[in-house]
Amino acid sequence: MLIGADTSSWYIGLSLGVIVVAVAVIIVVTILVLASRIDEQARTAVGAVDKVRAQTDELNGGIGQINDSGVRILHAARAIRKAAVGH
Repeated sequence: MLIGADTSSWYIGLSLGVIVVAVAVIIVVTILVLASRIDEQARTAVGAVDKVRAQTDELNGGIGQINDSGVRILHAARAIRKAAVGH
């Protein structure tokens, strides 16, 4: 009788061990699938950032000129306001 009880306990333990390993494998596979999706999305994002960088690099040369023009417009507007108010 004791031999039968020990054997059934052994089978229960083995079955639980197999279930735990199966769950662990499912979790690891899920993590790997999600990591693959994240990698794909990150590569797409890097490509988009590179494209935006290429499009905005052309603006870098004109920023100084734009700022200079803005300052000149501001000074002209102040001069006009001064002349209009009389101060």
